[in-house]
Amino acid sequence: MLRSRPVRFLITRIARAYGFLDPVALMANLRGFAKPSEVAEPIELLRAGMLFHARGLVNTKAIQNNLDWVWPYWVERQFNPADPSFIPRAFSFSHINLTHRNWTAVGLPDVAFYPIVDPRGLVTPLFDGWSLDFWFVPENGEAVMLPSKLSDGNVTQELRLTDNLRVRTVARFGENAADGAAPSPRVILESVVEMGFKQGEPQCRVRVQVHGGKRGAVAVALRPYNPEGVSFIKSIETMTQRSGFLVNGRNEVIFDRAPAKQLLSNYEDGDVLLRLREPLADKQVSCPVSMATAVALFPTSGEDNNTCEMRVPIYDELDARHRPSFKTTQSWSAAMTGLARLHVSDAAVQRLYDLALANTVLHAPREVYPGPYTYKRFWFRDAVFVLNALLSLGGVERTRRALQEFAPRQRMDGYFLSQEGEWDSNGEALWFYHRFASLTGETLPRDWLDAVAKGAKWISKKRLPKDGKIEGGLLPAGFSAEHLGPNDFYYWDDFWAVGGLRGAAALLRPVDPQLAEACAAEAIEFLDTIVKSFPTGPHRRFPKAIPASPHRRMDSGAVGSLVADYPLQLFTAGDEAVVKTADYLQGHCLHGGGFFQNMIHSGINAYLTLHLAQVRLRAGEARSAWELMDAAVRLASPTGQWPEAIHPLTLGGCMGDGQHIWAAAEWLMFVRNLFVREEGDDGGALVIGAGVKPEWLEAGEAVFGPTLTPWGAATVRFARAGEGSVRVKIDGEWRGAAPRREIRLPGFETADLAPGERREEVVVRGNLTESSGL
Repeated sequence: MLRSRPVRFLITRIARAYGFLDPVALMANLRGFAKPSEVAEPIELLRAGMLFHARGLVNTKAIQNNLDWVWPYWVERQFNPADPSFIPRAFSFSHINLTHRNWTAVGLPDVAFYPIVDPRGLVTPLFDGWSLDFWFVPENGEAVMLPSKLSDGNVTQELRLTDNLRVRTVARFGENAADGAAPSPRVILESVVEMGFKQGEPQCRVRVQVHGGKRGAVAVALRPYNPEGVSFIKSIETMTQRSGFLVNGRNEVIFDRAPAKQLLSNYEDGDVLLRLREPLADKQVSCPVSMATAVALFPTSGEDNNTCEMRVPIYDELDARHRPSFKTTQSWSAAMTGLARLHVSDAAVQRLYDLALANTVLHAPREVYPGPYTYKRFWFRDAVFVLNALLSLGGVERTRRALQEFAPRQRMDGYFLSQEGEWDSNGEALWFYHRFASLTGETLPRDWLDAVAKGAKWISKKRLPKDGKIEGGLLPAGFSAEHLGPNDFYYWDDFWAVGGLRGAAALLRPVDPQLAEACAAEAIEFLDTIVKSFPTGPHRRFPKAIPASPHRRMDSGAVGSLVADYPLQLFTAGDEAVVKTADYLQGHCLHGGGFFQNMIHSGINAYLTLHLAQVRLRAGEARSAWELMDAAVRLASPTGQWPEAIHPLTLGGCMGDGQHIWAAAEWLMFVRNLFVREEGDDGGALVIGAGVKPEWLEAGEAVFGPTLTPWGAATVRFARAGEGSVRVKIDGEWRGAAPRREIRLPGFETADLAPGERREEVVVRGNLTESSGL
């Protein structure tokens, strides 16, 4: 519409008449920072951003003038002038969570609904909904004990997977001690959150316990907010048929027994916290500004194990009237059966692997979600990274089910569309179709191959003409992976396209040899075109490193160019340009040992840190890879999660989803590649143990597998075999002859097993003590 000259003239006249900036001129200036693109701003991101800041505007009105309310953890920290999380609010357009975007989902396999829990135990049962908080109200009139106001040292939280996935939060209040005695907590408030079923319908279940010698009551508080900010509660009723609350005339909070007291309040009368001592008897409340609050009080005896339980039936976020039901569901034990297992002495690495594996399964019920909340939607980019981990670790059927969703998203012209203007999606889809065929040994269905053919032709047609410009022959300018900067001719898109064309050539060779050869030839020519476009000349401060695009100087956006090495392997291991790029990024873009992305994210990115670690690992630089891995371990939350971007001071999430499943998938792939990595397919090799830490071997056996490879499934075991020696055992379920196996254990002699050689064990010699200092 803004391209119409009369419309632009009217907008400019109206803006000037009222003293506003001319929006037409402003947009033109803004777009001057980016390369011209057919999609200047992605509609989906604009829509998401508008919703995000709309909530932020509500937060602006609701929070700062009601600081006597109880607010979620992030508000209590971010609005506290004595806290490092504090953000001044003077000219902020909206007040949003930029310091503690952390939460953890619970759920069941194949059930696409995710109650989330914040770092202080605040539970949001329904997608983007209101929350339940849990307080302790002392009998003697002391101040209410509120977990959201506690310091980090007084709260512990963990995520566990046994028969179910559970988040346990323990808040400790009021340390006291007799003379000479160790301090003991006066009150411990513990909550456990999980997903369960009742008559086939999913429900969020919460159990709250109080320990300690203090009499009082557990307060189950209904809150009109969640970890993003305000979430409206228009009305609350106390139910008569059973104990609990009816929220907004539809959603139930069902208690296991009747509370001693239920209190309701609206916005005008203030937070229900402020009215706990009042004799309120209202059975329902309606709030004109949709900020109603309520609390149910369950008395405690002062003895241990005072327990109350509640459940919230789940509703479909796409249809607020619909309660989903499931005839059958898979148990967690069944969902995890057959997936690659890790056994190492490093408890942190072991725990993070186990939790990442469960969370990857959880977020791939059919479609793949890179997060349970902010990112609960589909992108080809995130899906491919998540599915690559899931497939590599043995999740074939779950991956197959997700891959069936790819072709229906393809347009008639061959474009794999998750959002307009992303030119990496076709390369990613084609590469992963080939990855699936390679790791499973299967022939793809005909409709999948038809999608591959159409997708390859789209790449060929989408490339720019070779007209003498530096970007000639590349894909058009776009916003690419979104964290690289303004619209540009990003190498990230081009490298993916080359990888996709290579994959298409391999897949199509049996069914369409002519198109297959065309794809193979174009992949060679395309990569050559990319390499020739790398900027050169005296203005290059870092010769031979690969920037984000041919028009960019070296900056943190160059991290996108690492995709040529991991996972695509377009260049040989240790390629000079790739290593120079990694050198630049590690020399200029690390903070606290992790990769800090200056653009868009402005935080430490665990998943990009691990991309960098993969490059170092493939180049044979194990020590550098371990340092980056250790940084990722330090950045994990207490529940073993990584937000998309991490605040460098608070170490809480500052951008994106508070539980980033792409990051979890990258952790899985990095751990896998420490033990087993493939180089190429036919004629390639398995690289064994190139990142196994010597201290893991000092402490005992290290085992990983079975993991899928292009030659079949493999399990590898490493164990000490006497002083200075390690026995390496490779259990392979090969589909044909065994591949070449290159044992590259850091600090030990190398050993190779030739293709077809049946030997499974090799003893390599070295020095464990010396190798620890590599």
